[in-house]
Amino acid sequence: MDKPTNNIKSKDDSYFPSQNPFKKSHLSSLFCFPTSVFALALLLLLAYNSFTIFSINVPHFSHESDKETEKKLPTSSQISSNRISSAQDDPPPSISTITHIISLQNFTISSPQKRPRASKLKRVPKSPALEPSSRRFSKRVRQFFIKNSCEVRVFMTWISSLESFGERERFTIESLFKFHSNACLIIVSESMDSPSGAQILRPFTASNFRVMPVKPDYRFVFKNTMAAAWFDQLKKGNINPGEVSLGQNLSNLLRLALLYKYGGIYMDTDFIVLRGLDRLRNSIGAQNVDLKTGNWSRLNNALMVFDKKHPLLNKFIEEFALTFNGNKWGHNGPYLVSRVVERVSVTKGFEGSFSVLPPTAFYPVDWARISSLFQRPKNDVHMRWVKSKLRQIDGETYALHLWNRQSRGVVVEDGSIIGPRGLRSPSNIISISSKDFPLVSGTHLYTKTMDKAEIRANTKKVPATVMA
Repeated sequence: MDKPTNNIKSKDDSYFPSQNPFKKSHLSSLFCFPTSVFALALLLLLAYNSFTIFSINVPHFSHESDKETEKKLPTSSQISSNRISSAQDDPPPSISTITHIISLQNFTISSPQKRPRASKLKRVPKSPALEPSSRRFSKRVRQFFIKNSCEVRVFMTWISSLESFGERERFTIESLFKFHSNACLIIVSESMDSPSGAQILRPFTASNFRVMPVKPDYRFVFKNTMAAAWFDQLKKGNINPGEVSLGQNLSNLLRLALLYKYGGIYMDTDFIVLRGLDRLRNSIGAQNVDLKTGNWSRLNNALMVFDKKHPLLNKFIEEFALTFNGNKWGHNGPYLVSRVVERVSVTKGFEGSFSVLPPTAFYPVDWARISSLFQRPKNDVHMRWVKSKLRQIDGETYALHLWNRQSRGVVVEDGSIIGPRGLRSPSNIISISSKDFPLVSGTHLYTKTMDKAEIRANTKKVPATVMA
């Protein structure tokens, strides 16, 4: 039998014709590569595909975009009495930080994940000043006043750390109780309302003086005033807190609301009380006087005495809510009370309802010259000034403001007005050693063995000096 000839094509040969040697050689060489090379190529391809699908487009923050965002922030001109939609040491949140928080809403994410809610991005960062942990403020304050027969109600605020509450602040409390032994002092503070804060105040409570630190409850204190709406807008992120410490501005508002709700005395923690404040009523002190006209040119809110729900306090609170500016130091404090009093002085219904005391009452020495009280006389001119100022303080000053912001680091020199032999009065009103303000020492306002009767006997009261 004859064998088949080689020129007859098989079925497979019809698909791979012998006349295409290039394609056969290409495929044969392709299958010669190792398997790991193909695996690497597939991984690279998969990574590229994932990157293109789950990419995040981050916007560029330019000065122009920041300005556009800042324009969206509410201004004080947009506020009405029915709806507040705008907004006043520690670094506070700055304008640029808040602008960038709001700008984060422009992020575009192509992933199918759930987009975060914009309201959380706009919120003011949570802080102890805005989120008090205690809601027992009302009950504790009410019980404190009921339990003690308080002849005088005094409020202080403390927005700094516990470590910052030093001998000078304790001396302020000591001088207060020297002339108001039956006073009830409430220190509204996050840090002081703690076991460590109670330890700091133990020398007073152990001597049966009435002092209590309590965490603030802003919603309760601001309730039924325009401060409540302002605070709600602040928490929602609709008010720019500005560059000035938010804690400082909350303290400015809190002191007004406390006096409006309870009545009494508010004073900063950098005063030396020199005589009884209980004879004053509905009074605020002038910081500066125009020498030509004799009229006050600036008031201050560091020490105020007012009845409960006094209409002037309500005006102060309204002014705060309507004109808040967190970028100007003093705008929501001394400048605020000055603006309001200047307006209401020509308004019917306010005549004779309050008094403006002269600078000698609380601010006998301006902040720019406060260091002179701590220095010994350097020459004859300085000596004459010291003697004159000492006579003025001894005869006219109710409480001496030390302007802590300017004087905290100043050393007390022997021979100065505030020195071991300074500020001498018939009752030896004050005698402070150069080692700052040591608590309950033998040269201090009172010793551990001095009881309330002795302190009360030393109290020197003079008629109030009122400047219209």
